[in-house]
Amino acid sequence: MEKSFIIILGYNSSLPFYNHHPTSQILSMKNNLFLIDCGEGTQTQLLKTKIKMNKINNIFISHLHGDHYFGLISILSTYQLLRRNSLLTIYAPKGLKEIIEIHIKWSNSNINYPLRFVVLSSIKQKKIYENKNVKIYTIPLKHKIYTNGFLFKEKKNFKRLKIDKIKKIKEIKIKDYRSIQKGYNYIKKNGTIIPNKYLTYNRIKSLSYAFCSDTKYNPEVVKYLKNVDLLYHETTYLHKYKDLANKRGHSTSINAAKIAKKSNTKKLIIGHFSNRFTNKSMFKKEAKKIFKNTIIPKTLVKYYI
Repeated sequence: MEKSFIIILGYNSSLPFYNHHPTSQILSMKNNLFLIDCGEGTQTQLLKTKIKMNKINNIFISHLHGDHYFGLISILSTYQLLRRNSLLTIYAPKGLKEIIEIHIKWSNSNINYPLRFVVLSSIKQKKIYENKNVKIYTIPLKHKIYTNGFLFKEKKNFKRLKIDKIKKIKEIKIKDYRSIQKGYNYIKKNGTIIPNKYLTYNRIKSLSYAFCSDTKYNPEVVKYLKNVDLLYHETTYLHKYKDLANKRGHSTSINAAKIAKKSNTKKLIIGHFSNRFTNKSMFKKEAKKIFKNTIIPKTLVKYYI
């Protein structure tokens, strides 16, 4: 199983700019693919990654500003052309379902595959998805309209077995492996306890990724991000424009760095830069004064968590 990674398809702000793309990301975690936001051009960017679109079964939309969802209708249309038949679930604020239905009606289109909308409305953190490997929570953000970030967490990994040691103990059967992987000692029929550490390797750390979409600086968000391995946080303005950022519901480079430092994040990726700034390296320079492990991403590159 490949280690969890993020591919950033676009991280530009709302104004179109040559060879830059608005917000969208693909997350691979424990053999699950999740699409996070879906700005214009997401489908074209996805094709460049070689990731098979039909393997994406869950899409997460942070809010209903166009640069975060205008690419969605084209993806839904392509799924129809590809004769998709598996369920696609979209997690998004109220209103997106109506937007999609209006498009389908007035374009005389059809969606013949199962499509489900999960409406996000809570201003508190909620668990919105869980399977055997991954749990996903909302991150309440403060923007001009209702907005969520998303926290993706691997479930606790099972321990790896030392098969050579296990085979020396004839009593241990395959049906016993799962409890040993969970960390339990093995008790022989005569009462002898075989310590779990003798039978297993150390547990592989479970990883986490947090996506903080458009938001003004809000220290309250730190409690949702504690010890996250990788954080993406919007950074629309350089810090001398902090008043403008606050007014428009956005963050500065220093704001994002402070959030990363206070939450004990391992690595920070910044994006959503305003096009008024031609020298994007200034964002990293400012942020690194507060949080050294800050990077400006490159699109279509894998960033392992």
